[in-house]
Amino acid sequence: HQRYHESLNNVTPADAYFGRAPAIIKRRETIKRKTIEYRRLLHRKLAA
Repeated sequence: HQRYHESLNNVTPADAYFGRAPAIIKRRETIKRKTIEYRRLLHRKLAA
């Protein structure tokens, strides 16, 4: 089961079943937060 499912917070059924979903979601949130911070930094540099 390689397909991500919206109802499972976009993790595969296998990841949800074996309990890997929380770690995957946390890693995604960390990446997203770092990306947003980096984009803000770039925007501030370009705007200055």
